Amino acid sequence: MAGNIAKRANGKWRARYRDESGKEHSRHFDRKIDAQQWLDAVTSAVVTGTYADPQAGRITFAAFFGEWSARQVWAPGTVLAMSLAARSVPFAGKPMKQVRRSDVETWIKQMNAAGLAPGTIKTRYVNVRSVFRAAVKDRVIGTDPTDAVRLPRGRRPDIAMSIPTPEDVGQLMAVADERFQPFIALCAFAGLRLGEAAGVQLGDVDFLRKSLKVSRQVQRVNGGAIDVRAPKYGSERVVYLADSLVTVLAKHVAAHATTGDDRWLFAGDGEGPPHQNTVSYWWRKTLHDAELSGIKLHDLRHFYASGLIAAGCDVVTVQRSLGHSKATTTLNTYAHLWPTAEDRTRKAAESIMSVSLGEPAWRLAENERSTGE
Repeated sequence: MAGNIAKRANGKWRARYRDESGKEHSRHFDRKIDAQQWLDAVTSAVVTGTYADPQAGRITFAAFFGEWSARQVWAPGTVLAMSLAARSVPFAGKPMKQVRRSDVETWIKQMNAAGLAPGTIKTRYVNVRSVFRAAVKDRVIGTDPTDAVRLPRGRRPDIAMSIPTPEDVGQLMAVADERFQPFIALCAFAGLRLGEAAGVQLGDVDFLRKSLKVSRQVQRVNGGAIDVRAPKYGSERVVYLADSLVTVLAKHVAAHATTGDDRWLFAGDGEGPPHQNTVSYWWRKTLHDAELSGIKLHDLRHFYASGLIAAGCDVVTVQRSLGHSKATTTLNTYAHLWPTAEDRTRKAAESIMSVSLGEPAWRLAENERSTGE
C-alpha cells in the first residue's frame, strides 16, 4: 500500500493512500500528527488483515445480503433458511460498518425473549455470521461483529432427547395401518428421516443385497406444495437392511402392486410421493391407536441410532448409517449413549470373573447365600 502526507495551500494536511485495487483514499486534518496517525492505522489494518474499504462499508446489511446471496449456490432449503435469518435481524437497514457486537447481542436476546428454541437461535446466528464473514473477506468491513457472541444454552442431549422403548415401537408397528407400517419400519429400523422415507422409490431398494440407497428427500415448500430434492449435505448413503425389514418392504410391494424403479414406495395424492401433512396425519393416528403420546416420528431415528450403539457399532459406522456429514455431529448428538470407560471396565471385569469361575459372579453370590440358608 502506497501512502503519503502533504500540506495543502489552505494549511490542511492531506493523508492519502491507494488500496490493493489502485483506488485512492484521502482525508484532511488540521495537524500533521493526526494525519500520520490515521495513515498508520490504515497501514496496520492492511498488515493485520482487518483493512476494509471505507466506502464499501456504507452498504446496508440487507443490501449486502441481497447481492452476496445472489452469487451463492444453495439448495432450496438453504435459501429459505438464510432468507429467514437475514429478515429476522433488527439491523437490516444499518450500514455494515456501523453494526456492532451489541447489535447482535440485542438480536439474540430478542429471539430468546420471543421463546425461540436455543437450537433455532443458533441456526439463525450461524447463518447471519456467514454473511458478516463474507463481508470481511470482501473487505466491506474490517472485523466480524458476531465473533464471541454468547448464545443461550440448549438442553443437554441426554435430557432433551426422547428415545422410544422397544415396546413402544412394537406397539406402533402393531396398530399402524398396513400402508404406513413399512414407513415406520424404515424410520425405526433404518434411521431414515421423514422426508427421506417419503422420497424412497422402488429402484432404491436392492432386495437381493438387502440395502437401500438414500438419494432424495421430500420437503414442503411455501404454499403447501412439495419439492423433491437431494438429501441434506452428506446424507446420501446406502443403508444395510435387516432381513426382517426386507421382508416387510417386500410384502408392501407385493400387496400394492408397485412396479417400475421410478415408482414411489409410498404413494401420495396422484402420482407423487406423500405430503408431509399426510405423513403427520398417519403418525398422529398411529400414536392415538397405540395409546401413546409425546413421541415424534423423528424419535424413531434416535431409536435406531441407540440400537446401533448398544450393539457395539463405532462412531463412523453410526455416522454413515445416519447420513451425518461429520462424525462430530454424531458425537454431539449421541455421545451420552456410548458406554463410558467405567462401563467398559465393569463389563471386562465381569467377563474375566465369568471365565474364571465358570458362571456370572452375581449367580455365584446367590448360590452361596442360598447354601448358607
